[in-house]
Amino acid sequence: MDNASPSNMGVDYVVTFSFTAAKDKDEAVKQFEKLITTLDGIGMRTEVRDGSDGKLLVFVRVRSAQKLIGEVYRSRVKDWLHGVRPAAPDTETQRSLDKEHLTEAERFRIIHAMLTLPTSEGGAGITPGKGQWSLVEGIFPLHDHEFNKEWMKTWSTKWTLGLDELGDIRDRFGEKIAFYFAFLQSYFSFLGIAACIGAGAYFILPQYSLTFAVLNCLWSVVFVESWKRQEVDLAVRWNVRNVSQLQSKRARFQPESEQKDPVTGEIVKFFPAWKRLVRQSLQIPFALGASGILCILYAVTFAIEVMISEVYTGPFKSVLVFTPTVILTVMVPLITGTLSNIATKLTDFENYENESSYEAAMTQKVFIFNFICSYVPLFLTAFVYVPFGSTIVPHLDIMGFMAPADGVDADGVAAQQAVFEINPDRLRKQMIYFTVTAQAVNLAMETIVPYFKRAALTKAKEFQQKRSGKYSPINDSPQEAKFLSRVRHEAELSVYNVTDDLREMCMQFGYLCLFSPIWPLAPVSFLVNNWIELRSDAAKICIEMRRPVPHRADSIGPWLDNLGFLTWMGSVSSAVLVYLFSGEANEVGGFTAAGLLASVVFSEHVYFGVRLLVRIALSKLDSPGLVKEKQERFLIRRRYLQESMGVDEETEANEKEVVPRDTANVATGEERSFWDQQEGAKGAIEAGLSIIREEKKEQ
Repeated sequence: MDNASPSNMGVDYVVTFSFTAAKDKDEAVKQFEKLITTLDGIGMRTEVRDGSDGKLLVFVRVRSAQKLIGEVYRSRVKDWLHGVRPAAPDTETQRSLDKEHLTEAERFRIIHAMLTLPTSEGGAGITPGKGQWSLVEGIFPLHDHEFNKEWMKTWSTKWTLGLDELGDIRDRFGEKIAFYFAFLQSYFSFLGIAACIGAGAYFILPQYSLTFAVLNCLWSVVFVESWKRQEVDLAVRWNVRNVSQLQSKRARFQPESEQKDPVTGEIVKFFPAWKRLVRQSLQIPFALGASGILCILYAVTFAIEVMISEVYTGPFKSVLVFTPTVILTVMVPLITGTLSNIATKLTDFENYENESSYEAAMTQKVFIFNFICSYVPLFLTAFVYVPFGSTIVPHLDIMGFMAPADGVDADGVAAQQAVFEINPDRLRKQMIYFTVTAQAVNLAMETIVPYFKRAALTKAKEFQQKRSGKYSPINDSPQEAKFLSRVRHEAELSVYNVTDDLREMCMQFGYLCLFSPIWPLAPVSFLVNNWIELRSDAAKICIEMRRPVPHRADSIGPWLDNLGFLTWMGSVSSAVLVYLFSGEANEVGGFTAAGLLASVVFSEHVYFGVRLLVRIALSKLDSPGLVKEKQERFLIRRRYLQESMGVDEETEANEKEVVPRDTANVATGEERSFWDQQEGAKGAIEAGLSIIREEKKEQ
């Protein structure tokens, strides 16, 4: 069985407790004592050290191997009952974990469930920052730095990632993160095809080519459908098929009553479905309001930008041209931050029973913000500015920068103001910015900026403490100093959220679906960016973020539906772009509403037809995952049949008795020294309270 990293003193999880955040000392003491006794009650051993800055580091590990073995067995039985595992786990699992491999991710996942699941499901019910655990800041496992170094070294020498590399991620960080990297690898591979098509179209075909638009839409459909198939194969390979149906209650779920389950007969906590539906209906006005606010902001900013850059010729133009950028830089984060807070509160108000439902609801709200912020500028340029700019812009000229049509003013004096002319190259320049410049900036903001920002904040904090005379280095024992310094550093890192990276890739895919006819070289730019992204995301997890808690998943979740929506939207958008801008017959002003509507309806029907054909074609191909699943079920049925007839080949071949091994407590002398300093919950409480008292004296 994989155990915690040898360099981590046998620690499973670290709980950060901020006693200075309490209103008074008694509150901090009571909550800390409750934390330690609760951990002790679920079979955890604890050690406490000073975390500096008014925080305690509570180190947690499972007290005995048999406790962990029991939890693993119960988890696997639950998987079998819900159809995740094809057969019941071997009864030997109750005695030893050597018979069936236990990955580090499964170990951490089960222990995290013990810490966070509601008490009604056998957990401690610890919810950081909420209710009775308001002083608990976070719960996180420690990085295995030896694995991290080897991981980044291996990836730096590979062009593509195979199933073995993805399996290593799954074993260390869980299936949810492994599915993200598998998606990114698959997307990167398909981008190679899109890049070849785009480069050929750029150098051979005319601009806004119908041929390229059709090939690009076909590529997007094939990619999404093939990824759905690949998800199934990976889910079977990683034994998480249908795991999305196995949902634990959220600790923050607030039931309204208790009722008898009509299926099981058990008394369960209940929240009326009709009441949740009523609360969910608030999403409609919220979505409309959020969309309206963001669209108005972008439309006003766009109008200002057009007037300043293409009409205004007065003084300070070189400075005023940055006005729209300043407006968006200030207002967009402010508005989206406010809307995100509202979305979070609205999703909390909807009161979902499980995490997957909560995450799906929140993801769809966030997708609306990102869709508008990412694509509205290009929509305005393509479908408003270029076709109708000559008609609309003169009505926006409230400052009188433009000359009248006859070139003279009201007094008959020759006008010297600027005359507006549509810039046909504006759309292509915008597309290049979003697919090249913005991608590079975003990559730097993700990887480089956080590193220097954290280093600067650390130095500034130390300088301020020394200046105020409050700086006092912690006197750790020499055997623990290096380890505790690393833990304090990891405790200050941000929490990794794989949803943010999935959102980024989904929005990038949208540019290809919606606007590729504008600049066919966009997939070439994304191909280069994503090769770097694969490695920078790995480095971000290892260096810039806390080690993620491993969660299971059988797909990329709600983002798969968003990818499908973007492919459909892309078929419509591409048809409109080709109709408006390709050929002499469709010059600006030369289109009709009937022709535009016909192109949209035709392309949409072609899209649905192509998607159906692609699904049928893929269904004819053998799926390794489904074949493996059928094989497993066949072997299980054959085994049960043989056992019923008195033949048990597996038992005869494995009569040797399995010797239990206390793998959870295999420790080096250094680890034993660390864990033996405080005996039981009482010792941990005394150690924590002594640190709190010393801190209060210094203050």
